[in-house]
Amino acid sequence: MRLEEFMRAGEVEEAHGDLERVVTGLAYDSSRVERGNIFFCIPGTRMDGHTFAPQALERGAAAVVVERKLRLPPEATWVRASNVRRTMGRWSAHFYSYPGRRLLLAGVTGTNGKTTVTYLLESILQAAGMVTGVIGTINYRYTGKVFPALHTTPESVQLQALLAQMVGAGVQSVAMEVSSHALALERVRGMDFDVAVFTNLSRDHLDFHSDMEDYFLTKSRLFTDYLKESSKRRKVAVIHAQDPRGRELAGKVRAAGLDVLTFGRDARWDVHPLRVESGLDGQKGKIGVGGRELEFSSRLVGETNLENILAAVAAGFALRLPARAVAEGVARCGSVPGRLERVLNPLGISVLVDYAHTPDALEKALRILRPLGQGKLFALFGCGGDRDRGKRPLMGEIAGRLSDLVVLTSDNPRSEEPLRIIEEIEAGVCQAGMRKFQISNHKSQIENPKSKIENLKLESGYCVEPDRRAAIRLALRCARAGDIVLIAGKGHEDYQILGSKRIHFDDREVVREELQNISS
Repeated sequence: MRLEEFMRAGEVEEAHGDLERVVTGLAYDSSRVERGNIFFCIPGTRMDGHTFAPQALERGAAAVVVERKLRLPPEATWVRASNVRRTMGRWSAHFYSYPGRRLLLAGVTGTNGKTTVTYLLESILQAAGMVTGVIGTINYRYTGKVFPALHTTPESVQLQALLAQMVGAGVQSVAMEVSSHALALERVRGMDFDVAVFTNLSRDHLDFHSDMEDYFLTKSRLFTDYLKESSKRRKVAVIHAQDPRGRELAGKVRAAGLDVLTFGRDARWDVHPLRVESGLDGQKGKIGVGGRELEFSSRLVGETNLENILAAVAAGFALRLPARAVAEGVARCGSVPGRLERVLNPLGISVLVDYAHTPDALEKALRILRPLGQGKLFALFGCGGDRDRGKRPLMGEIAGRLSDLVVLTSDNPRSEEPLRIIEEIEAGVCQAGMRKFQISNHKSQIENPKSKIENLKLESGYCVEPDRRAAIRLALRCARAGDIVLIAGKGHEDYQILGSKRIHFDDREVVREELQNISS
């Protein structure tokens, strides 16, 4: 493939040099440039790729793509574009022969629920007899291959390469999470979606977005920009219209001339529940789909997961999949890693690990669990360091209002002092009227079941334990048969970031180990 062929993919404002050069690959990291690569000079918040253009050329780059003119050797080949990231997206799709056009492609965006919806869609598509791939927060996977996810949505070069690999392996459909970062940074430019799903919008990533309006407008781009630009003949927006922002988005999407299929709890939406029975073992009932009824059963717990099921069912019908496959796929989908994932034990305590790391997600998880237990509801969580500080007291207030016992601990403190993070959460817990248990010598008390911890089993309030393992141990020793313990914030993650160090830490593993210690 020659450089001049990329000119047809658009975005070029000016070009200089030998456009007949053969292109061997694409790169945006100058240290990984190989001879014949196109190097994209991405402007960043910390480093500017334009600085490394000379280095890329020295390493044998066929050309560099820039947003502004640079002082380069006269023999250098360069292309100027108004937006390097957008150009990288389009050119990546072109380089890999537009793999998205050969796949049935479903993109899912929203603050919460993306991972669960993609798991459900994967199961539905497989029940319809399709070879399916998934790209998302937990991993990237297809035909038995599993790759760790460095980003929820990969950079455009890796994304298009991954899709091309899937096509080569016989994959027919892909369910992928589309983050707001990916939309803002043009990672999905050049994708050809068949369906786009909006789950909800609540506070998150305000360390990246200027405010909630900017966050919403960025999410909206999956529909008003990327879906609209898709080359697919039939493309549908599936929108959670129970969410106020969803209703606003539905209006925008209809105005853009796209088909919309709505879902929500009320009968006025296209896809809605008719009758549902729910418990800690899952839920079953009937769903109304455009005047038809679909019987379903699922091992996924709670109203939030009912919304996720509605989203997946709506997407399945938008893709014109058989009703049998939709129902079968929902039933087949078991627990999603770190999403209200139960850790079974012989003590009669219901322990659930969940990724809830936003105020909305934490509130929904606690409201789901509140009516399902026979005893107390415990909430253990922290907040990530170097991230949106404004959500910390909000999450504290929610936990204090909806739980019987709150254990405040560390999440990924990163460069922040863990106790300072906890203090900001604690302000919200106090606002909810909870009193603090002073556990001054917690290690000895945790090991001694006849200590003050016996009192915590009988009372309500909150305590602080910055060490996450010790906090989990404390919560489990406080709990009795019939109680529910929610361990929130990290979900599927198997690491913890302390300062600049990344250590192995999996809530589920720790819970099993501590429960084993208690049992023995």
